[in-house]
Amino acid sequence: MRVKDVKKVVLAYSGGLDTSVILKWLQTTYQCEVVTFTADLGQGEELGPARDKALLLGIKPENIFIDDLRETFVKDFVFPMFRANALYEGMYLLGTSIARPLISQRQIEIAEQVGADAVAHGATGKGNDQVRFELSYYALKPDIKIIAPWREWELTSRTALIAFAEQHQIPIAKDKRGESPFSVDANLLHSSSEGKILEEPWDAPDEMVWQRTVSPMDAPDRVTEITIEFERGDAIGINGERMSPATLLTKLNALGKENGIGRLDLVENRFVGMKSRGCYETPGGTILHTAHRAMESITLDREACHLKDSLMPRYAEIIYNGFWFAPERRMLQALIDESQASVTGTVRLKLYKGNTIVTGRQSPHSLYSMKHVTFEDDQGAYDQFDAQGFIKLNALRLRLGAMAGRRGGAL
Repeated sequence: MRVKDVKKVVLAYSGGLDTSVILKWLQTTYQCEVVTFTADLGQGEELGPARDKALLLGIKPENIFIDDLRETFVKDFVFPMFRANALYEGMYLLGTSIARPLISQRQIEIAEQVGADAVAHGATGKGNDQVRFELSYYALKPDIKIIAPWREWELTSRTALIAFAEQHQIPIAKDKRGESPFSVDANLLHSSSEGKILEEPWDAPDEMVWQRTVSPMDAPDRVTEITIEFERGDAIGINGERMSPATLLTKLNALGKENGIGRLDLVENRFVGMKSRGCYETPGGTILHTAHRAMESITLDREACHLKDSLMPRYAEIIYNGFWFAPERRMLQALIDESQASVTGTVRLKLYKGNTIVTGRQSPHSLYSMKHVTFEDDQGAYDQFDAQGFIKLNALRLRLGAMAGRRGGAL
């Protein structure tokens, strides 16, 4: 991309060292007008300093966007994903992955609003986030120009970043002058830590890595019992109190934190091809995932449930790889959402020292029939003799194979 081609760029801006350096680098390298966008996704940081630093770096007040997207994040991104029970590689609740399409969507909206011809992000050239951001940008605005400084500049070390910041009078927090022991990304769904002291997969993470949960060993030696109410697959209340999506997840996070729930130390396969080690904390999401599966257990038809479970790994991979706005995700979402029509009711759970234990579930749409399943006299509800024909029909191909000399399933 030729420098003269860019006149105005919308930068995904946190106010931290990296994106502040990027902001100044865009101004000096591309000689373009910069618009900053800071999203409040529940990361737990004050966003006022981001505005102040943008102003200090010469950004016009009308070009500073700070948006509270917490409710949108949970309602339109987290909840649809949780309807699918999505787990990447069977374990990861996709806390970082699901935030990127929302940031990208709002960035493109702002670009169109202010007449920008480019967007920029602070993701490195080694990770998944560059892919997630840019696939979303292109899906929403195919002619957008994208600037990824980490793939262009020569500032390849923390020392170089700090030197650039000092050269351009960019304020540097005291804790940023030393080498950060690991990188952190956070939002209302989770916190992730990776890199540096966490790169050796044999080394156990230090307790300081965990920021959103107490250690399960240090959690209270008492049970916390809660109920979660669901309507069409989405959680709508806790202990009988109806809440907005973001409020509900915030409450579950607090409950999970104090009971040591939601820690995960994972080596995963990045989309770009390498393996990476991350330490994730998803306290509220872990509780919600367990409760949602329990709600489905009595409301979903067996084959619908099994089909949905078979599609879940593909759905999770689509989100992890950055294809939220791709047609295949929308197709799967339509199927998943259709499956949730009767996923309504209440789940009771016990939270204890890192464990989320389901102790009860009820629904007005329950498919669980006590009359049929009872070990007592079922008054003719189920004719056990029917099982003989059922078994013999299912055994027919096995018997025919054995008669042909292929006993025990031999080919």
